[in-house]
Amino acid sequence: MTPATPDGDAPSAPHTRGDAPTPPPAVGRRQVLAWSLWDWGSAAFNAVVTTFVFTRWITSDAFVEAGAADPQAVMADHTAWLGWGLTIAGALIALLAPALGALADASGRRKVWLGVNTAATVAAMVAMFFVQPTPGSLSDAVILGVVLLSAGNVFFELASVAYNALLLDISTPRTIGRISGIGWGAGYVGGIVLLLVLFVGFINPEVGWFGITGADGMDIRVSVLLSAVWFAVFAIPVLLAVPESPRRGGSAPIGVVGAYRKLGRDLVHLWRTRRSTLGYLVASAVYRDGLAGVFTFGAVIASGTFGFSASEVIVFAIAANVVAGLSTIAAGWLDDRIGPRRVILGSLVGLVISGTAVFVQHDGGASVFWLWGLLLCAFVGPAQSASRGLLGRISDEGREAEAFGLYATTGRAASFLAPMAFATMVAVSGQQYWGILGIVAVILVGLVLMLFVRFPAGDGVDGGKDLAAAPAGAAGSSTEV
Repeated sequence: MTPATPDGDAPSAPHTRGDAPTPPPAVGRRQVLAWSLWDWGSAAFNAVVTTFVFTRWITSDAFVEAGAADPQAVMADHTAWLGWGLTIAGALIALLAPALGALADASGRRKVWLGVNTAATVAAMVAMFFVQPTPGSLSDAVILGVVLLSAGNVFFELASVAYNALLLDISTPRTIGRISGIGWGAGYVGGIVLLLVLFVGFINPEVGWFGITGADGMDIRVSVLLSAVWFAVFAIPVLLAVPESPRRGGSAPIGVVGAYRKLGRDLVHLWRTRRSTLGYLVASAVYRDGLAGVFTFGAVIASGTFGFSASEVIVFAIAANVVAGLSTIAAGWLDDRIGPRRVILGSLVGLVISGTAVFVQHDGGASVFWLWGLLLCAFVGPAQSASRGLLGRISDEGREAEAFGLYATTGRAASFLAPMAFATMVAVSGQQYWGILGIVAVILVGLVLMLFVRFPAGDGVDGGKDLAAAPAGAAGSSTEV
C-alpha cells in the first residue's frame, strides 16, 4: 500500500482524474444531450412531486377534516409525517446506495441500474394518482402520499447514483463542470416547461384541459400522472445513446454481502490514503441536506407563512426554475475556471444570507419571499452542480458509480438533519417560519466543515490552474491547495 502523507492523502494513490484519458471518440454532443435529457425529465419528480405541487398539496388544508378544532396543528402534523417519511427513505438509501454502486461498477451495467430504478420511480408517481382527499379518511390519504413519496425518493436517489457516474463517461477533466452544469440547468428548464404546461392546462383554470377540475384533487392527481409520463419519455435517450465504461478487467464478480464488505474496506482505505475525499463526503452530506431542505419545505413555507395560493406557488416555481437554471449553467462555466470548491463556498454563503433574510423579514409579505426566495434558488443549483462535478474530479477511474454510491450514502446518512432541524424549530417556537432558521443552521454547519477540507493539487478542484499544477502522470499528488 502506498504510504500516506500526514494529512491522509497518498502521494501516488491510483487516482487518475487529474490527467485522465479523454472519453472515446464516439462520445460527443449527441451523448451529452441524451444524458442531459434525464435531468430534464427528472424535473417531473423534483419540481412537481417533491417541491411545488404534490408535497404542498398533501400538507395543505385540502387534507384537514371539516370542523377540525385547530387546522394549523393538523397541517403541522402532516408536515411532520412528511419529514419522518423522508428520513426513513434516507436511511434506506444510505443502506442500499453503496452496494448498488459497487455492483454497478463491477458488472459494468450502470445503465441497467439506471433504467430499473427510473422505472420504479415512475411507477411510484403513477400510484400517487390514487391519493385523494376523501372526507373521513384524509389522514390515511396523507400517509399513503408520504409512503409513495418516500418510496419514490429511494428509487430516484438510487437511479441518480448510476446517472451521476455516467457523467465521467461523457466528459473530460476540463469539461466536467460545464457538462454537469448543463445537466442541472436542463433539469431546471425542464421544470419550467412542465410547470407551465400543468399550470395552464390543469392547476390554474377552474376547468382545465379535458374537463379536469379541482374536485377530489383531480387537477393535482392528473398533473402528477402526466409528470410520470414526462419522466419516462425523457429517460429513454440516455439508455440508448450514452456509452458506459465496461466492467473493469480482472475484477471478480461480487454479491450484495461482498459489496458491503468492500464498502468497509473502501472507507478504511479513504481514511488512510485519501482523507480529503472522505472529509468532502462528510461536509457535502451536511450542506446537501440543507439544500434539499430548501426545496422540500420551500413551497410549504411559501404557502403556510407567506400566504401563497396553489397557483401563486406554481408561478413562483416557474420563476425560481428560470433563475436557478440560468445561474447553474453560468456556474458550470465558472466551475471550470475557478474550480468547484470556490463555487460551492460562494453559493453556501449566499444561501445562509438569503435564508436568514427570509426568516428576519417573515412578516414582510409575499414580496419578501419573492426577493429572497429567488436568491436562494440562484445559489442552490450552482452548489448542487459543483458538488457533483467536484466528486467527479476526485473519483478514481473505473469506480465512479461506487464513489457516487458513497456520495448518496453519506448524503442520506445526514438526511435527517434538515427535517429534524426544521421540525424542532417549529415545535419549540410554535411558528412555522422558525423552521427556516433550522435549515439555514444545517447549511452553515456544512459550510464550516467544507472550509476545513483540503484537496490535493492537480484534480481541478480549484479550476484550470489547479488542473495544470501537477506534473503529467502525477495527478492526485499530495500537494495541498
